[in-house]
Amino acid sequence: MAPSSRTPTSSGRLQWLGWSLAGLFATLLIWLWWPSQPARVADLPATADSRQAAATIERGRYLATVGNCQGCHSLPGQPPYAGGTPLTTPFGTLYGPNLTPSPEGIGDWSASDFWRALHLGQAPDGRLLSPAFPYTSTTHIRREDSDAIYAYLQSLPPDPTPNRPSEVRWPFHTQPALKAWRALYFTPAAPITSAPALEDEIARGRYLTEGLGHCSACHSPRNRWGGFSAGHTLSGGLMPSGWYAPSLLDPNEAGVQDWDIQAVVDLLRDGKSDHHTVTGPMAEVVAQSLSHWDEADLHAMARFLVALPVHTVPARRPGADTAPVDRALGARLYEQHCAACHGVDGQGFRIDNGHVAYPPLAGNRAVTLRSPANLVRIVQEGGFGLPTPSHPQPFGMPPFQLVLDDHAMAALLTHMRQSWGNQGAPVQALDVHKLRNPSRR
Repeated sequence: MAPSSRTPTSSGRLQWLGWSLAGLFATLLIWLWWPSQPARVADLPATADSRQAAATIERGRYLATVGNCQGCHSLPGQPPYAGGTPLTTPFGTLYGPNLTPSPEGIGDWSASDFWRALHLGQAPDGRLLSPAFPYTSTTHIRREDSDAIYAYLQSLPPDPTPNRPSEVRWPFHTQPALKAWRALYFTPAAPITSAPALEDEIARGRYLTEGLGHCSACHSPRNRWGGFSAGHTLSGGLMPSGWYAPSLLDPNEAGVQDWDIQAVVDLLRDGKSDHHTVTGPMAEVVAQSLSHWDEADLHAMARFLVALPVHTVPARRPGADTAPVDRALGARLYEQHCAACHGVDGQGFRIDNGHVAYPPLAGNRAVTLRSPANLVRIVQEGGFGLPTPSHPQPFGMPPFQLVLDDHAMAALLTHMRQSWGNQGAPVQALDVHKLRNPSRR
């Protein structure tokens, strides 16, 4: 029997499939390249009472400090919030924009425009903002807090510093690329209508950590496209600067689940707690932001961090192709360069009032982190501890980047990570080379 003329042939089905795929592809292209329109945001009436307006501005100043906004929008020696701060990403460098009320800044923005940027990551004209601006976190901020920060920024002296164009590689700076990124990795949070009560410290701490504090921006791993790895929030991440933000879920890294609350508060406020000391970018966060927080907010964040679930990551095990490390060389280098300050047995050194001058290396979890990135940066760059009112002139450490090559530094760090009871994985010269040059990874 001859086949029915209504039965589609194989070539007909293929042709139909081809046209369908072409249609889907065309629809995708149109969606990607269609200009984004600004999302509708409700306008709120301005505050008429001068005393209330002054209180709102002062609250905005505090909230901007809590969010460490100056860290990305201020340069040393320049007017506050005039922008220009370089922000390194794997895709190129961006520069924090001017936030002062000038035409070059946000002088033409309304409070609703500012809220749209924080909550939805959109400029007033609908242009999608780069996720280097952490709207994945600021989306959790209440409208009332956003308006207070806006009021504070509008009270600043206008500065005419123009915004510096980004130096991000094509196509990552294009609107279609940002639209695709947002479709994969960003969902705006449901607006919060009321502030978590201070009586509920954990809820308040969550709000501060997930919102203004934007802790996940550094302490969460990202994939090759800069998106957060699902289910791994706060589990640690290597930053573009080459520093490693340790896991807040793992007590072997930066988890504080078994700490006393006051010890956590001390570390957040002063950058020091017993023999624990913050370094690198976290020291800047303490100096510019956390040291200025209200005591109640510090306690709330501490409560939240202590209540985080414990998720311990197994230590990295050497692979079969791991090259042997010269432990004898590492011991000699430690005796030559480190023992005078950190002790022959890594016990550290305290001054007469009990403050840590040089931190102990034995039992120091910063030494045995699964990533040796921070050790490499500290030994390479040196530096001083964080000044505090009780310890205004901290001791310092010289840089060794011109003294130790990759092989020598690997040997020294391996010695520190595997001596005095420490059980960190050995460090390879190739690891050191990659971590010395983070932009070339």
